[in-house]
Parts: sequence; structure tokens; C-alpha cells
Amino acid sequence: MDKKEKFVSESITPVTGTFDTGAMARGEPGLPAQFVWRETKYSVTKILDKWKESSPCKSGGKEKYVRKHWYKIETKSGEIMNIYFERKSLPRGQRKIRWWLYSIIEE
Repeated sequence: MDKKEKFVSESITPVTGTFDTGAMARGEPGLPAQFVWRETKYSVTKILDKWKESSPCKSGGKEKYVRKHWYKIETKSGEIMNIYFERKSLPRGQRKIRWWLYSIIEE
């Protein structure tokens, strides 16, 4: 059966105290073990894949900066989701929004 990717692009709210502190110690975002999306709590049971998105320095330098950390996850209730962490803070008023649900893989 073909799987289809449903585009979502909505913020998710990590549940306090569920962050991966080991990843944070390595300088990576701490993937939350639980998060809330559309008033439903989801529990991450498995990381299926992870990757980073980088781009050149915007000031013209030769450096590259990691902009997003992506995770393909499976939840306790069986959803397959692509979520990401936005490293760069957003404009005022949205600065606390760092985690996003990009898409859901459907059968």
C-alpha cells in the first residue's frame, strides 16, 4: 500500500520534563518524549530517522550553520510524523515556538 505524506506545518508544545538531556549535553536539541498537538498528547516511541538542514552564513562568510534538526518519529498511537526543531529564534512574540510538526505519513 502506498504511503502519503500530509503536510501540516503547525507548532507542537513539548511536555515539560520529557526532553532528551543526553542530546542537549551534546549540543543538540533534546527531542521531547511527549508533545501536544491540537490538544492531543503524543508519546514518541521510536526515532526512525534524523538529519540536519544547514545553509551558508547570511553575512557572506564561508561558514555553514545548522538551521533545523529533523526527526522522523513513530508515536505510541502509531502515527509516523516528521517534526523539526528550528535553531534560529523567530520574531518577537513567537520566540518560544521552536518545535514544529511538518507532516504526517499516512497509509
